[in-house]
Amino acid sequence: MDNNYNKLINNLEKLNLSTVKNYVNSYIDKHNRNEIDFVDALYELTSLELKFKKERSDRAVITVAHFPFIKKFEDFDFSFQPDINKQQILDLKYLRFIDENENIMFIGMPGVGKTHLSVSIGIEAAVNGKSTYFISCNDLCLQLKKAKLENRLEQRLKHFTSYAVLIIDEVGYLPMDMEASNLLFQLISKRYERKSTIVTSNKPLNKWHEIFGDAVLANAILDRLLHHSKVFTINGPSYRTKDYFLSEN
Repeated sequence: MDNNYNKLINNLEKLNLSTVKNYVNSYIDKHNRNEIDFVDALYELTSLELKFKKERSDRAVITVAHFPFIKKFEDFDFSFQPDINKQQILDLKYLRFIDENENIMFIGMPGVGKTHLSVSIGIEAAVNGKSTYFISCNDLCLQLKKAKLENRLEQRLKHFTSYAVLIIDEVGYLPMDMEASNLLFQLISKRYERKSTIVTSNKPLNKWHEIFGDAVLANAILDRLLHHSKVFTINGPSYRTKDYFLSEN
C-alpha cells in the first residue's frame, strides 16, 4: 500500500497534476472516514486540477494581452454611472459582437470608466480564447511610425490586424500629426468588417476632426469605426473621484 502510494505521488508529479497531488492526502483521509466515496473523490480532485489549470491559462492570456490593470465587469459600480445601460454593457460579456465583427466605442470625459469597461470586455474575450491586445493610441502610433521608418510597416499593420479584438485606448487624449493619423486610418481600414476594434475617447465624435487635424480623414476613420458598431457615451462624473463624492454625502 505504501509502495503504491509513493508510486501514485510520482505519477501525479510526472503527469504535472500538482493540484491533485497537493490535495490527494486530504481526500484519502476523507475516504477512509467514509465521508466521500471513491468516484466523488476522483471527481472533486480532477475538478480542482481543471480549475487551477484554467486560472493559470487565464493569467497567461491576460498577460499577453497587455492590459494596464485587471478589472472585470463585477468591479464596475454601475450605480455611480446611472447614465449607462447596464444590461447593454453586460450583454457584451457574451462576445456576440466578435462574431459580427462589430466595433465598440466608449466616449466620455477622463475618469468615467471607459478604460475599465474596455478592459473588462477584453479580459472576457481573452479568457474565452479570442486573441486580444490592449494599447494606447499614442503607443500604437509610435510603433507604426517606427515600423514605417524601418520599412516594416506592412508587417506591423498585419500584426495589429491579426487580433480578434484590438483595444485602442485614449484616442484624442494627445494630439496626432498627419502621419500618425494616416497610419491609424490604414490600420482601421484593414480591420474594417474583418475584426472587432474597441476604442475609448474623451472627445465627442463631432469633434474628432480636432484630433486628426483633418475633417475628411476624421470622417473616413469614423465611417469605418461606426459602421457595425455599438457606441456608449458616458456623461457621468469621474469614477476616480467616487470615494470623495461618497464621503461628502
